[in-house]
Amino acid sequence: MDCLARREEFPALAQLFVDSFGGTLQFARTVLEEFAGEGNVFTARQDGVCTALLCAVPVTLRGRKGVYYYGLTTRPDQRGSGVMTALMDAAGEELARRGAAFAVLIPANAPLFAFYAKRGFEKAFSKRVLHRSVRNNLWAQAEFDTVTVKGLQALRQKYVPEAVELDAKGYTAVLTDLYSMGVTSLCTDHGYGLFFKKGSEMRFVELFADSDHAAELLLEAARQKTGAESAVLELGESQTLFLGEGAPRDYGMIRFFGQHFDVQDAYMRLMLDDEE
Repeated sequence: MDCLARREEFPALAQLFVDSFGGTLQFARTVLEEFAGEGNVFTARQDGVCTALLCAVPVTLRGRKGVYYYGLTTRPDQRGSGVMTALMDAAGEELARRGAAFAVLIPANAPLFAFYAKRGFEKAFSKRVLHRSVRNNLWAQAEFDTVTVKGLQALRQKYVPEAVELDAKGYTAVLTDLYSMGVTSLCTDHGYGLFFKKGSEMRFVELFADSDHAAELLLEAARQKTGAESAVLELGESQTLFLGEGAPRDYGMIRFFGQHFDVQDAYMRLMLDDEE
C-alpha cells in the first residue's frame, strides 16, 4: 500500500483536517508542513481522492526514535470502512522499517481507547488532575512569558528527562499554538509552569518544580499576576509534586514496533492535542 502523502496532496489533506477538526487551513498546513513535515504524512486513496490522514510526528523517548500519531481522520463516507485501520498498519510497517521503535497517540475521547487497543496500542502516560487554592503572597515572584523553544527543551531535560520529546520544529509549532491561545509561561530558578486563566481559575497544563514549596511559590506568583485564587493542575501521574492529591486519568497510549521497553514513569504532555 503506497500510503506516503505527496506534496501536491497537502492542500486536499489540509481541507480534510479542517473538515474533521475545525480551525483554519493555515493551521492545518502548519500541522502537515511543520509539525509533521514532508515524508511523515500518510494517506489512503480511492480513485485518486485522499480518503484518510495520519501524521507521524518525529519524537524520541528514552533514547529511542518514535512517532506521535496526530490528526488521524477519514472522510465521512469512509468512516467505519476499515480504511484507518489499514492506513495505521501500512504506516506502522513503513515507520518500523525506518527505525521507529514506537508510536504514541492521545485518544480524543474515551471510546477511542478501546478502538486503538484493538490496533495494538496500550494505555500509558496517565495524568493526575488536582485542584488547589492559592495563597495570596505579595512577595512571590517569577519571570513571565520568557520560555522559548530552546528554553522549554532545556527545562524538560532538567525536570523530566523521561518525557516524549518533540524536535525543534515540533516544539515551535506547540509553543506558537499555545501562545496564540493565550497561555502564560512562568519560571524561577526552582521550577516552571504553563497555564491558562479561565475566569477566576488558572489551569496549569504543565508544572515542574524542585519541591512542593517551590511549586507553591510558582502558583502564588501566578496569582499575583492574574488575580486568580485557585488552580487546576494537570500533572504526570508519576510526578512527585503534591503526592496523594488528585485523581489519575487516562491520557495517552503507546504501540511498540518490536521489543517492548519500560514506560511506567514516562511523561507526555504539550503535544498539540485538543486538551491544551
